[in-house]
Amino acid sequence: MSDAESSTSGGGTGRGGDSRTASASARLQKLFEGHRLTPTQRRIAHCMVRRAADAPFLSSVELAELAGVSQPSVTRFAVALGFDGYPALRRHLREVAPAERTAGADSYNEYQQAVQAEIENLRHLAAALADPAPVERAGRLLAGSRPLPVLGLRAASAQARGFGYFAAKVHPDVRILDEGGTMLADRIDAARRAGASALLCFALPRHPREVVEALDHAREAGLTVVTVADSAFAPVAKHSDLLLPAAVGTGLAFDTACAPMLLGRALLEAMCDAIPDAQARLEEFDAQAAERGLFVE
Repeated sequence: MSDAESSTSGGGTGRGGDSRTASASARLQKLFEGHRLTPTQRRIAHCMVRRAADAPFLSSVELAELAGVSQPSVTRFAVALGFDGYPALRRHLREVAPAERTAGADSYNEYQQAVQAEIENLRHLAAALADPAPVERAGRLLAGSRPLPVLGLRAASAQARGFGYFAAKVHPDVRILDEGGTMLADRIDAARRAGASALLCFALPRHPREVVEALDHAREAGLTVVTVADSAFAPVAKHSDLLLPAAVGTGLAFDTACAPMLLGRALLEAMCDAIPDAQARLEEFDAQAAERGLFVE
């Protein structure tokens, strides 16, 4: 587990099951806390949190297939948590976090399954946001950083650019860091010299090594790192000061990232709340846009 602060991403299984599955996810998250897990074991833990309703019923083979690991890895994972083996872990889950399997899931085609998985991810996020304190703290940190560097490489670059586009409407100096290479550390240093106090990072699978190195460099430079990642078990967790998890969908050939995008918008809202003249800036932009005829009404 990471030393970084994090908010648990919970989730639901359908109508009437949201709170039950959210609490099951929270109990699973609590079970994993305090254990030093390998990357493979973090992958299994992440899978179980996302499938909290099904976890007590999955065989070791089924869990291994869902997590994309080997069956012996599942056994070693259970032992790492202090159980004699996976059957003992499953018995424990059935005792402390009983839940019913999602009804009707087998009737969905692969595209519908991907959408349903994203709906569950959003329910997880909604449950996590029941405690708004981490997002509100992050909003204050980001609002107070002048300039504000926003990092996102490879799969996460679109998240960084989208966030930066809207943030620039209320923040006077947003700097998008969406390209790696030897210049990345230089750009972080330049932001720090210009007065930056925090850095926002979007980190999505597969996690580039450059992102980890950039976060370490940013923290060494004195920046507070706020990270939106796909899981509290993501490789970037221990390299962040404040981690905000939002799961990605993995049912299609390429991951889907609705929950991280929505969490980014929630961060923007928290930033606006922390910037005294945010509303005035938005109204000024609207007036200028109308004057220039930027948008088709």
